[in-house]
Amino acid sequence: MYLSRHYIPFLLISFLFTPPLLAAKNSNVEKVIIPLNNWTSQRVLSKVVGTLIQQLGEKVEYQNISAQDQWGALRKGLIHLQVEVWQASMSKDFNNMLNHNYIEDIGSHSAIGREDWWYPDYVEQSCNGLPNWQAMDSCSHLFSDDPINRKGVYYTGLWDFGDADIIRALNLKFSITRLPNDKSIWDKLKKAVREKRPIMILNWTPNWTDVRIKGKFVDFPTYTSECESDPSWGINKELVKDCGNPKNGWIKKAAWTGLKDQWPCVYQLMKNIDFSNEMISEASALVIADGHSEDKAAGIWMKKYHKNISSWRNSSCSSEY
Repeated sequence: MYLSRHYIPFLLISFLFTPPLLAAKNSNVEKVIIPLNNWTSQRVLSKVVGTLIQQLGEKVEYQNISAQDQWGALRKGLIHLQVEVWQASMSKDFNNMLNHNYIEDIGSHSAIGREDWWYPDYVEQSCNGLPNWQAMDSCSHLFSDDPINRKGVYYTGLWDFGDADIIRALNLKFSITRLPNDKSIWDKLKKAVREKRPIMILNWTPNWTDVRIKGKFVDFPTYTSECESDPSWGINKELVKDCGNPKNGWIKKAAWTGLKDQWPCVYQLMKNIDFSNEMISEASALVIADGHSEDKAAGIWMKKYHKNISSWRNSSCSSEY
């Protein structure tokens, strides 16, 4: 397009006096990008939060990304918030990023989390002494899928719980089979339950099994911070991690450090959001147990907890809901 000499100064003046807010809206950061990790409650509740943000008038985009890869993206502003940060699997990365001011801690949920080894209740009929970890180890052959070496199999995902360290430190007769996502774990669990076959999996609470399948976590030596840092602590005097994961772990929310300035109403909404154990369990159960799609589950969830949603809203921010 041809621009006359008289028009160019006008454009320059207009650019120089563009209000900062308008400039921000025209920047590369135009959408709130929310990560979708590889477990169900996080995906459903991320879509709940995304819907609430859209109702504030903002654009939202979802990005599939692993829990491991999300930290660098959150630091760089490639994603902008995280609705579920679990202590047992994420505290190391979370605290490291926080200590360097790469991300912001925007509060804890009321929900109390636990992530550890878990089995269905009926397994106790075959293995006396459960949930004690030593009883589990003495029954390791029950959890084997190899008739030759008879080592028990522990099914887990791609998350980092230090399970190999636990096996080494407690000298457990178990090997690890890593599955790509939580759905793969639940498929294994459902098949074992149908067959009433012993199975040992990574599980967590709050989760769908809280309200659908009775089971228990293995009682390992009680977690302390020294267990992860001081080899002289605990049963094994040479290795760390001779304990289970925290039994009353926090579940937090995290944000890109620019969220507050870029989207103050989104930031305030995230500060206000507070999930209970029931809320997280229900988000997971709606998909895994009830068979709804993630989007459908998010809609059902929002109707069920509409009173909570109303309490999270900031009256100074407009909403279409």
